Amino acid sequence: MVKSLLNSVNNMFSHEDFGRLLLRLMVGGLMLFHGLHKLIGGIDGIAGMLAAKGLPGFIAYGVLIGEVLCPILIILGVLTRPAALVLAFTMIVAWLLVGVGKTGSLDATGAWAIESMVYYFIAALVIVFIGAGRYSVAPAWK
Repeated sequence: MVKSLLNSVNNMFSHEDFGRLLLRLMVGGLMLFHGLHKLIGGIDGIAGMLAAKGLPGFIAYGVLIGEVLCPILIILGVLTRPAALVLAFTMIVAWLLVGVGKTGSLDATGAWAIESMVYYFIAALVIVFIGAGRYSVAPAWK
């Protein structure tokens, strides 16, 4: 009885390509909000952080690639693995700029202070490893 029920549930929810689509929509869609904020509000804050670390401010334009272009590609399923790899790298850069000092800290609500960055980093790596799946705009380019 239990085995039969488990098999039924497993069969009902065994749709890996749909799961990949949901993951891509979630990761790409939520990261795109971060990117659109920077696209609309500007990247001066990031350029300032880079300058404070002795790096040229123009590198800040890379955030638009990592937080706007790559999420769009991930959502569409176009060049998904390379785009997800760039997104993962973007999260490493974000951690180096604003998260290193918070790595061992909790925020005001008790969550890990770098939880979002780690979430996006790991989720992007998952997409790198599993790919876009069947539901993509350009299946040949995934």
